[in-house]
Amino acid sequence: MRKTLTLSIAAIAIATCFCIAFKSPDKHYQYRFQNPQLSISDRVDDLISKMTLEEKVGQMLNTAPAIERLGIPAYNWWNECLHGVARTPFKVTVYPQAIAMAATWDKASIHNMGNYTADEGRAIYNESMKNGKHDIYLGLTYWTPNINIFRDPRWGRGQETYGEDPFLTGEMGRSFVTGLQGNDPTYLKAAGCAKHYAVHSGPEDIRHKFDTDISEYDLRDTYLPAFKKLVVNAKVAGVMCAYNAFKGQPCCGNDLLMNSILRDEWKFKGYVTSDCGAIDDFYQQHKTHTDAESAAADAVLHGTDVECGNVTYKSLVQAVKDGRLTEKQLDISLKRLFTIRFRLGMFDSPELVKYNKIGKEVLEAPEHKALSLKMAHQSMVLLRNEHNTLPLSKNLKKIAVLGPNADNEETVLGNYNGRPSHIVTALEGIKTKLGSGTEVVYDKAVNYVGDSTNHNDFIALINKVKDADAIVFVGGISPRLEGEEMKVNTPGFHGGDRTSIMLPQVQTDLLKALKATGKPVVFVMMTGSAIAIPWESQNISAIVNAWYGGQAAGTALADILFGDYNPAGRLPVTFYASDNDLPSFTDYSMRNRTYRYFKGKPLYGFGYGLSYSQFKYSNLRVQGTVVKGKELLVHVNVTNNSKMDGEEVTELYLTHKGLAQPAPIRVLKGFERTLIKAGQTKDVMFKLSPEDLSVTASDGKLQELSGKVDITVGGSQPDEKTALNHKTVTKVISIL
Repeated sequence: MRKTLTLSIAAIAIATCFCIAFKSPDKHYQYRFQNPQLSISDRVDDLISKMTLEEKVGQMLNTAPAIERLGIPAYNWWNECLHGVARTPFKVTVYPQAIAMAATWDKASIHNMGNYTADEGRAIYNESMKNGKHDIYLGLTYWTPNINIFRDPRWGRGQETYGEDPFLTGEMGRSFVTGLQGNDPTYLKAAGCAKHYAVHSGPEDIRHKFDTDISEYDLRDTYLPAFKKLVVNAKVAGVMCAYNAFKGQPCCGNDLLMNSILRDEWKFKGYVTSDCGAIDDFYQQHKTHTDAESAAADAVLHGTDVECGNVTYKSLVQAVKDGRLTEKQLDISLKRLFTIRFRLGMFDSPELVKYNKIGKEVLEAPEHKALSLKMAHQSMVLLRNEHNTLPLSKNLKKIAVLGPNADNEETVLGNYNGRPSHIVTALEGIKTKLGSGTEVVYDKAVNYVGDSTNHNDFIALINKVKDADAIVFVGGISPRLEGEEMKVNTPGFHGGDRTSIMLPQVQTDLLKALKATGKPVVFVMMTGSAIAIPWESQNISAIVNAWYGGQAAGTALADILFGDYNPAGRLPVTFYASDNDLPSFTDYSMRNRTYRYFKGKPLYGFGYGLSYSQFKYSNLRVQGTVVKGKELLVHVNVTNNSKMDGEEVTELYLTHKGLAQPAPIRVLKGFERTLIKAGQTKDVMFKLSPEDLSVTASDGKLQELSGKVDITVGGSQPDEKTALNHKTVTKVISIL
């Protein structure tokens, strides 16, 4: 017995030594927070405990300085990757502008784009760290995507969004974020940021001081669903609060938006950044606060963790000393901020963080450039093709390529963009497609905006092109005319926004002169928003909306014009017929706005887009018990009744019948982009959740209601009369 006891004591001693050794893994580290074997939460707590008040406040600026005594390098939180890594000194892949990516209606493509963009961002970050560079636009916290609802086509920044519909915006935004942030259980590849929270969409010239006040119904039915989807479902790392005020409080210090909804209701655990200078606006523009100190304290207490700026948050040191908030309340923000940095692997070795091994060889990788071209193909929307004007023959003797966007590299890159090694304009794409056997005549012809209303002004140009076999006019507008808070004041444009949605008159005048030649005329529009083209839609036989198509825009356009790619893009916004269709720009109510509430007849509706193929829909059927609280499966057969393979975007809309409460005319609740070969039939399936089948009550709460619901599935909205090659089918269900 005595011997056995001795052995047991020895065994216990050995085990105890082992446990002590195992629980003391930080013996090789100067500080516990440097130990990757500890939880991120423990590491962050340890780091914060070692920081002074002044050091803590410094870390709450977007230009966070180094804390050399703790081995913490400087970090700049501000970076962008709207459609590829932006504003970097490196050459990168540039994808189509965000509004164009929305026009693909392809969740897989935008997910891959987010993944590839994160690869390139990691390469830039890793290379910058090797060289000791910590400047702006080199970090891994990207202030993207912009998921504001594009409620009014005059808003110049609408090009940065995924369009006017909450469901489409939420689905595309979620796909982008999950691609960008990666699927590693411990580390983020990059950190996304949903902006601008919330109820923000111009006008640009008053964005620092305007106050929105909308109904609870509009807030919950239109402006918040995409943010909720990214926060709750996509687990986005960051949120950016907007410049404007909402119901009398600046968004970055708003009780309802920041505390009640974002933190309490949605349980958001990530970080919040202000828009740049937005905290300054508290006391300089909104006049809701008396000084920097009160503004900074209030923003922090509402959960704004980092200030994009270098003025107001510096007063937090004095705010703590004056008792406006406690140092522990700063610690809440510090924990969120450093949790993101630790999750990005910024303090761990490449052996632990696979993303830290990504090198600059991934910049402009072949598969990245191929995806840019694919998305440019997918994004372009064929609006009109009378008499099968398109595709054009490749055996032309002479073609005229005209217009201010025909050979314009800046336009195809949009805004918030990077710079690729090579950009293909429309002119280059067409020349490459046709080769030396075709004479290509180029002329800028007109500026975007001009005063000409006299066709005699175009006599020399017409004489130059009248013997061409076809004329391609590449017009529209430019990201140098529409965008963020711009110093632009020219007819039709002001401050970055548009004062009119009409195509500038000089372009219509030229198109009239070109039509008079009797030659086939193709009108290609480049734009970040809806353009009203009432004359063109009746008189020009072929119209392609090409958006700002990215580095491969010209190649994609030429492929479509000459039949090497079958277009299938769909509009993510309504193309109205005139300015008279629009309510006041400053009115944020959704009355008579977007396809969901517009009671007029659009020129081209949301979800519209033609193809070179003919598609037929049949055999719409619903599987599942049609009762509240149950998921439904919807199937439809889609047949390509043509001799040309093509992709089809199948759209599912719901219309709730006989409701006494406010409700949209119809709502998009499903979409799938599918390749269907000539003569082939495919079964396309959708899942409708109880939430999809619910409606928003006047108090903003989702309700599952009994009653009849129309389920319409097709290649466009159910009452779209101009989509001759897209038929829709409808089934009425009764929810019990």
